[in-house]
Amino acid sequence: MSRLPKHVALIMDGNGRWAKAQGKERIFGHQEGVDSVDKVMEAAAELGIDYITLYAFSTENWNRPKAEVDALMEIFASAITTYAEKAKENNVKIVIIGDKSRLNEKTMAKLNEGMAKTANCTGLTMVLCISYSSRWEIIECVKNIARKAKNGEINIDDINEDMISDNLATKGMPDPDLLIRTSGEQRISNFLMWQLSYSELYFTDIPWPEFKKEQFYEAIYKYQNRERRFGKTSEQL
Repeated sequence: MSRLPKHVALIMDGNGRWAKAQGKERIFGHQEGVDSVDKVMEAAAELGIDYITLYAFSTENWNRPKAEVDALMEIFASAITTYAEKAKENNVKIVIIGDKSRLNEKTMAKLNEGMAKTANCTGLTMVLCISYSSRWEIIECVKNIARKAKNGEINIDDINEDMISDNLATKGMPDPDLLIRTSGEQRISNFLMWQLSYSELYFTDIPWPEFKKEQFYEAIYKYQNRERRFGKTSEQL
C-alpha cells in the first residue's frame, strides 16, 4: 500500500469489438463499459489513489458514424447525471478536459452539472477526457504561451518544462505514474503525450467491458513490481 501510483490513466479500448463478438451492436459495448468505469473508480477510491484519468472520446472519434457519436453523447450525459450524485457522496471530484466547443448543448450542460456538483470534493479526482487529443492540447498550450509572450507577460527564455505543464489542460495534476490500455492494442493514440513521458505502460488483452476491480488490481500489482529509475541506475535508487 506504500507503493501505489498517485495517478493512473486509462485508455478504455475494445467496447465495440467486444459487443460485436457478443452478436450485438457496438453501442451495447459502450453501455457495458460504463459499469467498468464505476468498478474501477470504486477500486481506486478504496486504494486511495488520487487521480484517475479516462480517455472517453478522442478528437479522432468524431470521425465515427454519426449514429454512434450521437449515442455516445447520450451515454455521457446519462452516465454523468447518474454518477455525479454517487461521486459527491464518495468525495470524488469530476473534471472534464477536451475541446468542449465541439460538444452539443445537452451533453455539455450535463457535464457542467456533474463538475459543479462535485467541485468541492477533496478525495479522488476523476478526469474525463472527452473530445480530447494530446496534439489539440499541445497546440492550445503553445497558443497560450505565445499569447503571453506577445503581450509581454513572459520572456522567451522563461519557457521551461514547468511553464508548459502549467499551460496544459492537466494543470495542477501530477503526471500519470501508470497508463493502462485494454483490448490488446499497444499504443498511446494521441493521449497525454507530454504527461506520459515517464509513465509505466501496462497493456492487457482484456476488453474494457470485462475490465473490473480484479483486473485493475492486477495492473497495480504489475506496476509495483517494476523499478522506476527516471534516468538513474538501480544503485542510485
